[in-house]
Amino acid sequence: MISVDEALARLFALVSPLGNETVPLISAAGRVLAADVAARRDQPPFAASAMDGYAVKATEAGLHAQFKVIGESAAGHGFDGAVKAGQAVRIFTGAPVPEGASHVVIQEDVERRGDLITIVAPQDQGDNIRPLGTDFRSGDAIAGPRRLSPEDVALLAAMNVAEVPVTRRPTVALISTGDELVMPGERPRRDQIIASNTFGLHALLTRLGAEPRLLPIARDNRESLETTFWLAQGADLIVTIGGASVGDHDLVGDVAAAMGMERAFYKIAMRPGKPLMAGRMGNAVMVGLPGNPVSAMVCGHIFLAPMIHAMLGLGASRRPALKARLTRPLGANGPREHYQRAIVDQGKITVFDRQDSSLLSLLSRANALAISPPRAEAMPTGAEIDYIPL
Repeated sequence: MISVDEALARLFALVSPLGNETVPLISAAGRVLAADVAARRDQPPFAASAMDGYAVKATEAGLHAQFKVIGESAAGHGFDGAVKAGQAVRIFTGAPVPEGASHVVIQEDVERRGDLITIVAPQDQGDNIRPLGTDFRSGDAIAGPRRLSPEDVALLAAMNVAEVPVTRRPTVALISTGDELVMPGERPRRDQIIASNTFGLHALLTRLGAEPRLLPIARDNRESLETTFWLAQGADLIVTIGGASVGDHDLVGDVAAAMGMERAFYKIAMRPGKPLMAGRMGNAVMVGLPGNPVSAMVCGHIFLAPMIHAMLGLGASRRPALKARLTRPLGANGPREHYQRAIVDQGKITVFDRQDSSLLSLLSRANALAISPPRAEAMPTGAEIDYIPL
């Protein structure tokens, strides 16, 4: 068995960032920006008023000063002329400041009678003008790679960017294996269960930015497995669930090897998730996950998530761990790194007593995986432990 860190290193050696594609800005949220993108204009593209009021010359903006209103500047409808001595232009927030003006008197500081205004309050709170390019200038860039947030999309739109270079989404073929499985909604026999792992992993991979494909359940015979592997052609990553152990009906490794898989490793010193294998099958990377529901999902968080990040160009690294203090004692650990379902709340972590790898209900309740290193000693209440948020 190899360690979790060594397994991740070997998995990272199997993957690399995928190619780029260009998408419309409206479709860019959540995608990974593949290259720097520069602004195509200044923002604001002109000196703009920060308030509703009157644009005047700053040297004349004194208490009791009077001005004649000669026009109006509104958003999308600027004033075409120039402001001269003793003149003012009615101006609204976001509108261009007219030529010759250098100060905006807010409307609350003005008394107006007809076309005449009088400043009735001291003007010592700034000029109320947003300078040209105060937000960004033409040529300023959003740096990639980064996952684009809604705020990033808004910024790109303001930069007048209509199409965005992004990393292609990894396509992932998900294959459940086993005669005991039926799809949700079907009526299982007494000796069958519902296939849940592929649905959980599909949701996780979608959230990570991949494009998962749910393939038909592969039965416990070579013909069915071979057919399903052929259906996975074209995927960047093939993930099988179950059938990777050493039982009489666990055929995934043998069939994959017969179809050309070059195995990188098998078995990891962790729990849950010990019977995990990986390698390369043609142009795709293959990962064989254990069949226990919790084991499959934990391995998804620990291994598949970093792989997808690497394929998206976001770097190859283990998921960073956070720290919290135990709400009760935790027993000593065995020789395998242990990922335990837990709840974190306000810096404190409660590790569930039951950690059986078949208990999906506890995983659904958990919001963290507490990590006990191999052969870790017992920990008292209040001790800090590493965890990964779910």
